[in-house]
Amino acid sequence: MISSSPIYRHTVHMTRVAVIQMVSGDNFEKNLEEASRLIHQAASQHAEFVLLPEYFSIISDNEQDKVKLCEPFGSGPLQKFLSSQSKAHHIWLMGGTIPLQSEDFDRVYNSCLLYNPEGNVSARYEKAHLFDVNVNDQQNESYNESNTIKAGDKVVTATTPFAQIGMSICYDLRFPELYRKMLEENINLITVPSAFTYSTGKRHWETLLKARAVENLCYVMAANQGGKNTKSRTTWGHSMIISPWGDILASIEEGPGIAIADLDFMEQAKLRKSFPALKHRKFL
Repeated sequence: MISSSPIYRHTVHMTRVAVIQMVSGDNFEKNLEEASRLIHQAASQHAEFVLLPEYFSIISDNEQDKVKLCEPFGSGPLQKFLSSQSKAHHIWLMGGTIPLQSEDFDRVYNSCLLYNPEGNVSARYEKAHLFDVNVNDQQNESYNESNTIKAGDKVVTATTPFAQIGMSICYDLRFPELYRKMLEENINLITVPSAFTYSTGKRHWETLLKARAVENLCYVMAANQGGKNTKSRTTWGHSMIISPWGDILASIEEGPGIAIADLDFMEQAKLRKSFPALKHRKFL
């Protein structure tokens, strides 16, 4: 399924971007095949920058499964896959998240890597805010990411030819101070690869994404997991691309697919000049 904005037409000063939605399960090889298919689909529609969802390579009821897949930074099947995909399609590719080795023996970093069209890593971000919550006591829906994940402690922005990108992951979305910090590096695009749960997603996902876009006058790209991943895990989906004015430019509701839009960063610059809310901040 593809959804794209009929308003934004591709021109020289625009950048075509795509968010990929998946329903990853515990079959590693099958997940990579699906990711490859959807990346190809996005690239064939001339997307220059493609964003995969969080945990695109595996979602399992056994949280140790992702620890078993962890790789040292710079080598391993997952990093080879992402590098080869970006190079083969000559695109900027943000690899959702993959498990990378940390200093702790039994925990991994939930890492987001940005690859340039030559297949090289341009930026690396470790998820800072970990999802340790009880979502629904009655249904015994709880999550404890810190059991298997080590939190990162750095704010990361990435420089590309088309945008300055603020990198974040899923639960980070609930912490607006993270994005305010990114504004020090003049970000104009926020990325949010996610595996947002169904129960929290239907209440908060769109609201939070629009808030981050409007308050920072940024484009937002949010690639989510979207369906029944395992017997006990269902994700919300509704991956979307949002304008700095809070408009949804493209989206996909459920199931695997892509959403595509053309981002006009010149128009964004004009908006920030005519509506200079970012310069009116007082409590820094």
